[in-house]
Amino acid sequence: MPVNADHLPGTAAPPPGLVVIGHYDEGPGYVINRPRGARSWLFTWTTGGRGRLRQGDAEAGARAGDLVVLAPGVGHQYGVEPGAPGWRFWWAHCQARPSWTPWLRPYGAGDGLYTVTPTPAALHGRVEAAFRRMLADARWTGTEAPPAAASDDDRVAVAHGAAARELAQTALEEVVLLTAAGACPAPPVAGVDTRVRRAEALIAADPAAPHTVRSLAASVSLSPSRLAHLFTEQLGQSPMRALREARLRHAARLLEGSDLSVERVAAGSGFASPFHFNRVFRARYGVPPGVYRANGSMVGE
Repeated sequence: MPVNADHLPGTAAPPPGLVVIGHYDEGPGYVINRPRGARSWLFTWTTGGRGRLRQGDAEAGARAGDLVVLAPGVGHQYGVEPGAPGWRFWWAHCQARPSWTPWLRPYGAGDGLYTVTPTPAALHGRVEAAFRRMLADARWTGTEAPPAAASDDDRVAVAHGAAARELAQTALEEVVLLTAAGACPAPPVAGVDTRVRRAEALIAADPAAPHTVRSLAASVSLSPSRLAHLFTEQLGQSPMRALREARLRHAARLLEGSDLSVERVAAGSGFASPFHFNRVFRARYGVPPGVYRANGSMVGE
C-alpha cells in the first residue's frame, strides 16, 4: 500500500537547503507517495532489482545502471516495481546546480522526470564510488580529514555544513556527468566502422599517451593491419598521422592556455624530442611554438 509522505517527517523530502544521501534495499510493497512533490531534486541510481518512478504524467522504470531524476514541485510516487523481488538504490535530495540542466535535458520524459539510460557497465563502479564518497563527505566537519568511503552499514547522511554540502554536490555532479555523457554516445557516422571511431576517440581523449597501431588495435579488437587499413580508408589518414595531428592540437591548446615551457608542452603532448616537436609544430602552424604563443595564438589552423 502506498505511503503518503506529505505528513510523515521520517520520509518527507528534506528542505531545499540540505543535501541528504542514502542507500536503500527495499522489498516488495515499498512505495513512497508525495502528492505535492518535493522542494528539492531527487536523484536515484539503481544498483539492483527494479524500481518504478512516476512524476505527474511521466513514468519510468529503473534497473541496475539507470539514473532517474525528479525535479521539484511536481507530485511524484516511487517504489519497488510490481512483481519485482526488490529494489536496491542510492538516492540524494538536494538543489541541482544550474550547470547540470543541459546534461539532463536530453533525457527528459516530461513533468520534470529525467531517465538517464543506458549507462555503460564500465562506468557503474565509478558511479557507485561517487555515491559512497558522497555519503561519507556529508559528515565532514571541515576540521579534520574527510571520512573514508562509507561502509555498507551506512544508510543515510545529512550534509549540514557548507563545506560538506559542496563536497557532496561535487560527487553528485560527477554522477550526472558520467551517466549523461556515457549514456549518449556520439551519433554514428555513415560509412565509418564503429571500431575505427573508437580508436579515433582513444587518440582524442589522451593524445599524449604512448599509442601505437598495435595498442589501438588491441583496444578495439582488430589486428594492427586491419585497423591501419580501415582507419586510412575511412578517415583519410593513418592512425599515426591522426595521432600526430591530435598531439599538435593538444600542444597548441597548452601554449594558448598555460605558461608551461615549450619543452614541457612537448613532453606533455607526447613528443619525446623538443627538436622534433619544434619542427613538426612549425610545419603544421607556420611558426615555431614560442612565436605561436607570443602572437597570442592568432595563427590559422
